[in-house]
Amino acid sequence: MGVEETIGVTETAPIPKQRGEQLLDHAVRYAEERHWDVFAGTWLEPKDGRELCSCGAEDCPAPGAHAAVKDWASHATGSAVQVRRVWARQPQASILLPTGRTFDALDVPDSAGFLALARLERMQRTLGPVTLTPDHRMLFFVLPGAGAKMADLVRKLGWTLSSIDLVARGEGEYVAAPPTRYGGRGSVQWARRPTPANRWLPDTEELIDALAYACGSEAAAERRRRQG
Repeated sequence: MGVEETIGVTETAPIPKQRGEQLLDHAVRYAEERHWDVFAGTWLEPKDGRELCSCGAEDCPAPGAHAAVKDWASHATGSAVQVRRVWARQPQASILLPTGRTFDALDVPDSAGFLALARLERMQRTLGPVTLTPDHRMLFFVLPGAGAKMADLVRKLGWTLSSIDLVARGEGEYVAAPPTRYGGRGSVQWARRPTPANRWLPDTEELIDALAYACGSEAAAERRRRQG
């Protein structure tokens, strides 16, 4: 499955198999075509009929999809030559992208994300790439600096960050890139693929109203369900 493949708002896509050459190809494309830094994370290892994270933790919360070393930030590279060298050593390693460098990510529940995505498209807003993760999250790629401004932007729209499930992933954090696989839960996929048209990312201000509205609506619905 290539970088150009995507899934739509209402359709489903087959989960890509995580073969070594696929991971290498994707990692190289992210570095060459998007100029994103990438680094290799953990991977899945078969054991007793199961696939366990290479970190060795039986209860790993993100098996095969997290940083393998504490100083992961120093290992992130935008060099395709270095990327090939890293994945040649461990072809099953997950593909992780540091945030706070060329992009931040606005992280929301997928139910709110699909609602916001449809709203943003109706309003013909500029959209960057968007990922969909197996743990039911959607991440909207935006220009760096989202964390510093998001609380104020959300407050002006009538919400607080503590009341809605909306998180900015920025400096010192990372996200898993397609087709990285989370244990047996499935693979990270593109809800909106990287294309030449979305090479220039939107600023947080361009997406925050739709995302905050969708997250606020989801939070209100969840409160009603608990009370009912």
